[in-house]
Amino acid sequence: MRYAIYYTPPADSPLVRTASAWLGRDAFSGRPVPHSADAHLPAESVSRLTSAARRYGFHATLKAPFHLREGRSEAELIAAVDAFAASVKPFPVALEIGRIRGFFALTSKGANKPLDRLAGDVVATFDPFRAPLSEADIARRKPDRLTPGDLENLHRWGYPYVFDTFRFHLTLTGRVWPAESAPVEAALTRLFEPQLAEPLTFGSLALFVESEAGAPFLVRSLHPFRGKA
Repeated sequence: MRYAIYYTPPADSPLVRTASAWLGRDAFSGRPVPHSADAHLPAESVSRLTSAARRYGFHATLKAPFHLREGRSEAELIAAVDAFAASVKPFPVALEIGRIRGFFALTSKGANKPLDRLAGDVVATFDPFRAPLSEADIARRKPDRLTPGDLENLHRWGYPYVFDTFRFHLTLTGRVWPAESAPVEAALTRLFEPQLAEPLTFGSLALFVESEAGAPFLVRSLHPFRGKA
């Protein structure tokens, strides 16, 4: 079993409902969701474009998937995430449609220091729960394609894109070929326009679980921020 500390809004939020319909799966219930209809992008195309992202559910990575270190328990991890969330106060994040390393996502519009600080704190705070990476884990990240800094992060923190190379993103597709890029971006803009009109209130952390290798990730617990302004 692997765990991940992600961000996702509450299950009943309009953003989660819209994103689950786009991806074709609800990470809270684990149930399939019919793909969003778009006059210019057939459902079968959406299904293909979202196949990789669908397994992970609608999320933004803060602490990438990890096996628990020997001697640590799920109950201890849940309690630690809840205690951490209790000390954080909600903050706004303006979102836009962005493209990162060939895939589309909802990204932060401009710099957001509270978000970057939170992401770094999550990486460092929960690293004692993470078991060391196996050789297979490292190979899966294609280390020959990483920069020296990213490779150092992978070995030290279990994920290449942390701290200075972190970029917040709620993943919406797998890799999209250039010829498909314009229609996919147009469809995403139409679909998410109502949710992007106002900043997102970033107000919780979510613990996701992968029950076995290759299984879909599910939300195990959601931890609202309870810090005082």
